[in-house]
Amino acid sequence: QVQLVESGGGLVQAGGSQRLSCVGIGNIFGIRAFRWYRQAPGKQRELVASITSGGSSNYTDSVKGRFTISRDNAKKTVYLQMHSLNPDDTAIYYCNLDLRDSVAYLWRDYWGQGTQVTVSS
Repeated sequence: QVQLVESGGGLVQAGGSQRLSCVGIGNIFGIRAFRWYRQAPGKQRELVASITSGGSSNYTDSVKGRFTISRDNAKKTVYLQMHSLNPDDTAIYYCNLDLRDSVAYLWRDYWGQGTQVTVSS
């Protein structure tokens, strides 16, 4: 059984910073990629940032220069450091790991439960 547990999030003023964390728990054999998505009210879920186990990262244009994704392969953890937050960043943030479990040895995506980030103006 694999579970992703997120932490961080909450209410922050515009211009502030927050750090999100997501740890994979359970029978994890390997991880290929770590991703953060977000979904704002009335909008589709969008990919915010991704990083491979090798360290190659990508960001959506709206967060470039403000957000940093990082990972710790050994701890099966991904982080999202967010700076210069603005109200448009308000959303539920979900982590997503492309991983292989150690029971069925199948690669698939797993999702965290989501954490609310609210940026006040």
